[in-house]
Amino acid sequence: MGTPTDALLLLERVRNTIQLGESHFREFKSALEGPEGAKRARMAKKISADVGEALVAFANADGGELLIGVEDDGSITGVPHTVGDIEQILASPSTHVHPDAALPLMANTQLMLDGKVVLFFSVSKGTTEIYQLPDGRCVRRKDKATVPATPKQIHFDRAEIRSREHDREFVDGATVADLDLALLETAAHGFLAGLSVERYVQQIGLAEYGLNGLRLRRAAVLLFAEDVQRWYPRSQVRILKVNGTDLKSGEHYNVASDEHVSGNIFELLSKSWEVLRPFLAYKTEFGSDARFEQKYTYPEWACREALVNAIAHRDYTVHSGIDVFIFDDRIEIRNPGPLLSTLTVSDLEDLKGAHESRNALVSKVLRENKFMRELGEGMRRMFELMAENELEKPKLATDTSTFSITLSHRSVFTTQQEQWLLMFQQFNLSTLQKRIMILGMGDREISSAEIYKAMNTDDRNTYDREVTALRTSGLLVEIRTNPQATRLARANKIPKNQVPRFRVRVPGVPSPSGEFSSASLSGTLPLAVPRPIRPPSRVRPALPSRPPRSAFGVGVFVTNLPHQTREEDLAGLFTRHGSVQRVEIPMDPGTGDRREFGFVWFDAAETAKKVLADPDGYLLHGNRLKVREYKPR
Repeated sequence: MGTPTDALLLLERVRNTIQLGESHFREFKSALEGPEGAKRARMAKKISADVGEALVAFANADGGELLIGVEDDGSITGVPHTVGDIEQILASPSTHVHPDAALPLMANTQLMLDGKVVLFFSVSKGTTEIYQLPDGRCVRRKDKATVPATPKQIHFDRAEIRSREHDREFVDGATVADLDLALLETAAHGFLAGLSVERYVQQIGLAEYGLNGLRLRRAAVLLFAEDVQRWYPRSQVRILKVNGTDLKSGEHYNVASDEHVSGNIFELLSKSWEVLRPFLAYKTEFGSDARFEQKYTYPEWACREALVNAIAHRDYTVHSGIDVFIFDDRIEIRNPGPLLSTLTVSDLEDLKGAHESRNALVSKVLRENKFMRELGEGMRRMFELMAENELEKPKLATDTSTFSITLSHRSVFTTQQEQWLLMFQQFNLSTLQKRIMILGMGDREISSAEIYKAMNTDDRNTYDREVTALRTSGLLVEIRTNPQATRLARANKIPKNQVPRFRVRVPGVPSPSGEFSSASLSGTLPLAVPRPIRPPSRVRPALPSRPPRSAFGVGVFVTNLPHQTREEDLAGLFTRHGSVQRVEIPMDPGTGDRREFGFVWFDAAETAKKVLADPDGYLLHGNRLKVREYKPR
């Protein structure tokens, strides 16, 4: 039997729960049914079935609380049942759950709120069992819903039990005085104004009163400890800046910077981000106004999401820290502990919301304090940000001891594709429109099926929006009407959406003579596509004996330039290899036009060597450039 103090604390906890509303960890159920104004008590056996299902779902997920007699909007309507019915409902955790596994029940009791009976149930997260309903069905909690699940989906790998329980274990000797009280007060006030720190840690499950007073769980220490090293020496993030693309050892050790950040979880989140951010934020590019500009190398929030994921979901039973490696071409964040056995890398990469928290209490507190998104949303957002910035998607990997996320600043487009897209840069194309433009390289004819595939969508509204914009700007030209496509599809016995209907028009480049080939109207698909007609090339000039601006570092000589080439266009081709000091394209004194050759100077001979050795070559406004070493005569 609990003490009067215990009863008052439970009443306060339940009132706070109602005020917070339903969530992944809380659910309300009415004890009434029928039309408004004529409601009557529901059958006790139906309520008991609801209780069993809700508690099994909570226990198979992250634990939770159930209130009977409270409506979805939080209004208290009570349980107007007989004493016998109420006893039957309170017994539901035993009578309406499969007998093979007893629920980790923490409370099932009757309370009086506003003069009405309310039934309160609470279960913790299961760690060793899979819980089922009497008929063998298995369910689990997902956000605010109870959803079906198979035992395989929620099967616990025995090796994970300790790591899953770790943040909920009690820490002997730890008291509230060992916590950062200023940080704790801020969190308590954000949770519920006026709530004391002692009430806060109990309310969110970070502590419980025992025979010897308030006992703190490990999550409380990990999150709020004043000196976390006393309890957990490896609560740290190590950030290494590596020169090059591989980590070397011995006399070839190439780590330029090695910094350690220690502290509780909230300190790790802020301090490690402060250390990491300067290493990844910027790169220098030749801007559209012929000046060098600082631009982001990586989407900042994608990097932050990866760091938060590591700190929140790492295995704290492993006595090693989180390692962040900043290479020249990528960032790797490696956190201790493999991916949970209930998840796979493909589950996460499919971006269908697959998620599960190893550290349920830690994740709950971080979500409540807005440091984390809802489970699964952080990973989805990270992938979206990389795609929006036209960078390769994150690479996820796991083995027996670690889980890692790698973010690359390599473009999703190849060098040749990037050069092709430069011809359309004045149109400010969206990422999806760029994918469509890529389809038209080499004057290829494009089908609607190819466009859907390139955009990775089957949404008709998205298709209409992007294709219409390209057609309005004159970049995407219709080469076959809808009736013509229908006839071709029938003649070739293929779906109509596979019939090529569009071609990309390059600004400033004459179109092929005639938009339709004779085969287009004859009922057979053309075997070849005519190439664009180029204007006759001017006579190439001899290599000058004395270039202008020869004092600028190391230079290369570039020929076959399109007549509309600007200095910034040419600089943009080479900045990926290193710093460009100067670009000069001479003018024809007779006509005033730009010549078809130019000079590019770099600050280092190594950069010039990389430019000359690039196997992909350089394409600018449709012209294949010729680049050679400058040797003054």
